[in-house]
Amino acid sequence: MMKKIALAAFAFAVAGSALAIEPDKAIKTRQAGYAYIGWNMNKIKDNVEGTYNQAEVIKAANAIAAIANSGMGALYVKGSEKDVGNVKTYVKPEFFSKPQDAAKYAQAFTKEADELARIAAVGTVAEVKAQHGKVGGTCKACHDDFKMKN
Repeated sequence: MMKKIALAAFAFAVAGSALAIEPDKAIKTRQAGYAYIGWNMNKIKDNVEGTYNQAEVIKAANAIAAIANSGMGALYVKGSEKDVGNVKTYVKPEFFSKPQDAAKYAQAFTKEADELARIAAVGTVAEVKAQHGKVGGTCKACHDDFKMKN
């Protein structure tokens, strides 16, 4: 039931969002969100490969989970599947024609990001490192199918 609700919500967001955001702003905003995820993923990586600071890892994991749960699907509005003016998108057009696949990736990312936040609070460095890898794997899987090469 949750999968159907999430898929319907995602499909609605892709088809036309009530957010009323212009395509160029949608592209910039989602790119900023993904850049912030990347920055926090790198903070966690640096911690699990170097001197481990649990408080820093918890903050980074919580930021990733917050973005994962923020409803970024609403930023894939009509018109944002292509470059707009001088704003370049890196999303492949197939993303918009395969909402079930896109929703599957979004659900996997959210699940693993939530688990990372949970493990960061109570887990060992090894557990955080393993879960960080799972989150990164969800990113890579989506990028492989739906992100153009820069």
